[in-house]
Amino acid sequence: MIETNQLTKRYGDLIAVNNINLKLTEGDVFGFIGPNGSGKTTTMRMLATLLSPDYGEAYVCGMSIYTHPQEIRRLVGFMPDFFGVYDDMTVIEYLEFFAAAYRINGPGRRKVCEEKLELVDMAFKRDAMVNQLSRGQTQRIGLARVLLHEPQVLLLDEPASGLDPRARIEIRNLLKKLGEMKKTVIVSSHILPELADVCTRVGMIEKGHLIIDGYVDEVMRKARHSILLLIRVKDRLEAAAALIEQHPGVKSVETKNGTVFATLNTEVLDYSELPTLLLENGFKLTLFREEEVNLETAFMELTKGLVQ
Repeated sequence: MIETNQLTKRYGDLIAVNNINLKLTEGDVFGFIGPNGSGKTTTMRMLATLLSPDYGEAYVCGMSIYTHPQEIRRLVGFMPDFFGVYDDMTVIEYLEFFAAAYRINGPGRRKVCEEKLELVDMAFKRDAMVNQLSRGQTQRIGLARVLLHEPQVLLLDEPASGLDPRARIEIRNLLKKLGEMKKTVIVSSHILPELADVCTRVGMIEKGHLIIDGYVDEVMRKARHSILLLIRVKDRLEAAAALIEQHPGVKSVETKNGTVFATLNTEVLDYSELPTLLLENGFKLTLFREEEVNLETAFMELTKGLVQ
């Protein structure tokens, strides 16, 4: 659905996007991660045919952004991080205005608008004035707008920016729905844990370079240099730590706040012997688990914090 080959954009001496190669298929929900100024928005605007690259190629739904921009725009829904609304329109009038721009005519236009309001859980605001909506409600109406013409590809630039916790959860649930509808979605965000919940793939961009691109579990594995185990026992914590430290697969052991933190050697992936060892020596386990690597940890491990 989306494929780029050495996609590059310059602004004078500044290389905003540097030789990005990306391939997404139908149903991929791609989390685009990076600091402000890293090139996320520029990449999305090129895919939406709103900016022309200086070098490289991009295909959306099999069509080149150079030769078929109008056809691509009919298949893409682009939602910028901030967008204007009209002060003198109700929500339903606002959607009908854009539906007409998408050439959705006749009696079916109102039905399409009503369906999209239901999809984003905003039917109760159909007759409200758009300039009286909260930030979260405005974002949901914006999402309804880009869905009016049933795009196959969605480019969502910071859809959760500036939202309160409840509104972020609502946007996250909407993104899950879109993935279930088999649409190809690129969503940029700084709210990393929420991206991990909804995305099938993530890409990390830094100073215009796409430094990481892969499925979420693959990215997590790249960020983890070795396995860290969290172990608690009912009593005799220090004795348990000493026993664990003697195991040849354990690199180091630390005790803190009633927990043993055991770091395994890099090559060790199977630690099934450790709980058996503890039980055989009379220890009663109350916790034994592997520390999870979340998307925030992966981002900090795999990037250097560079900006343009």
